Amino acid sequence: MPGMPATAGGLGRAKAAAVLMLGWVALLWVLEAVDLATGHALDEYGIEAREPAGLPGVLTAPFLHVGFDHVASNSVPLLVLGFMTALSVGIRHFLAVCALILLADGLGTWLISPPDTETLGASGMVFGLFGYLLVRGFVERKPLGIAVSLGIAAFYGSGIVAGVLPTDSDVSWQGHLAGLAAGIATALFYRRPARLS
Repeated sequence: MPGMPATAGGLGRAKAAAVLMLGWVALLWVLEAVDLATGHALDEYGIEAREPAGLPGVLTAPFLHVGFDHVASNSVPLLVLGFMTALSVGIRHFLAVCALILLADGLGTWLISPPDTETLGASGMVFGLFGYLLVRGFVERKPLGIAVSLGIAAFYGSGIVAGVLPTDSDVSWQGHLAGLAAGIATALFYRRPARLS
C-alpha cells in the first residue's frame, strides 16, 4: 500500500511466501495420504517416459510421491528454496517461475528418462529452484542476489551434484538434471534487460 514502510511490505511478502510454501508442502502430504488410502492409485499419474499417454504426468508428477519418506525428503528443500524464491521475486513472478520449471523439467524428464520408467516427485522442482536461485543473482548483478547464490551453492551444492549423477537406479537423476537445467534456463529467461546509459 502507498505510504507503508518498506519493512511492512517486506513482512507482508515474507508472510505470503511462507503461507504459500507451507500450503504447497501440506498439499504434498495430503496427496500422499490419499494415495496410501486408495492403494497407491495416484502413482499412475507420474511421467511415463517417451509415452504420449504419459505427457499429462508432466503436470501431476511433481505433486505425487512414492511413500512418506519420499515426501519428507523433498519437503524441507522445497519449503526453503520456494520461500527464498517467492520472497525475493514476489508471488506472481514466483508462480510464473515455477510454471516454467514444471513444464521444462517434466518434458525433459519425459524425453531423456529410460523407456518403461515412471517418474514421480517434487525433486525436479527442488533442483529447478536451486538452479534458478544459483544463477539469478549473477544474472542480475546484485550484491545481495550474488550472496544468496553463493550461500545456496555452499549449502545445497554437494547434494545437488550428487543428485544429477546416475549413482542410484531408484532415483531419477534425469528428472534432477532436467529440473536443474530448467531452473537455470528460467533465470536466464527472466533476466532484466540492461539499462541504456
